[in-house]
Amino acid sequence: VRMVESGGGLVQAGDSLRLSCAASGSTFSAITMSWYRQAPGKERELVAVITSGGGRSNYADSVKGRFTNSMGDQTNTMSLQMNSLQPEDTAVYYCRARFPFRGDYWGQGTQVTVSS
Repeated sequence: VRMVESGGGLVQAGDSLRLSCAASGSTFSAITMSWYRQAPGKERELVAVITSGGGRSNYADSVKGRFTNSMGDQTNTMSLQMNSLQPEDTAVYYCRARFPFRGDYWGQGTQVTVSS
């Protein structure tokens, strides 16, 4: 399974970004797809997780109301719409997909930097 993330960048506080994740090479649909982030000197934290069947996402308290996670039109794709970005959102954002019988796969990460 190959995981590819895209959409990171440098923005100012209050701006928006959209991250995308695509998992290819599996004949199965992912059970869940998730976004994590890791800021310098901090542990990796869960940002949002979505089940591929129902499409409902759960969010970390720190991003509720600002971030929206959704499955893409193509199988095993996902997007994270991030609005009202703040400097504390600065981190490397990782995509994770959990597949039946195969376990978890991670992307390489994409940098999001928010300047004040």
